[in-house]
Amino acid sequence: MELTKELYETITLIVEDKVKDIKVTREEFEKLRNAVLDLAEAQKRTEERVEELAQAQKRTEEALKQLARAVASLSDTIGYSLEDIARVVLPGYLERHYRIKIPELERRFLSIDGKEIEINLYAEGERDGNPVVVIAESKSRIYEGDVRSFYDSIKSALPFLPGEPFIVLFGYLIHPSATKIAKELNILVVASYQR
Repeated sequence: MELTKELYETITLIVEDKVKDIKVTREEFEKLRNAVLDLAEAQKRTEERVEELAQAQKRTEEALKQLARAVASLSDTIGYSLEDIARVVLPGYLERHYRIKIPELERRFLSIDGKEIEINLYAEGERDGNPVVVIAESKSRIYEGDVRSFYDSIKSALPFLPGEPFIVLFGYLIHPSATKIAKELNILVVASYQR
């Protein structure tokens, strides 16, 4: 078979078209390759940023832990100072307003059914010749939840006390919600400024 000029031109056109297709494919491949390289670099930068953020988060968490310890320490300091004020104020207050005579309030640990209950302010005394046990706690700000929580923490000890329980919460600020629930639970709430 002889190759004619027309057949030669047709074959040439077909080959040129295929070469163009291959060229376009290579150009697209290069673009795709460059895009993948750009994405890989962006991914690397993102991973570095994520690591930096993780380290910053770790430092933030540590700073928050230190802050929490500092606040707890400050809270303890304020709480103990408030306890000291309660030790001075409550005996006179209870005697003037409720005829309850107690020596001094002290910290006491009671063991009830194998469970230890810590009472921040405890005193055994008398009212009108009858034995009374004062159980008190000081909190700088007293809300409804604080009253409930205090009551729940001591209620199991109440039947075992050597006298009628007289429960007191003492603080700088007493929220109205605390006063309401305290009346329902038969707990006295006293503000530090009350005499």
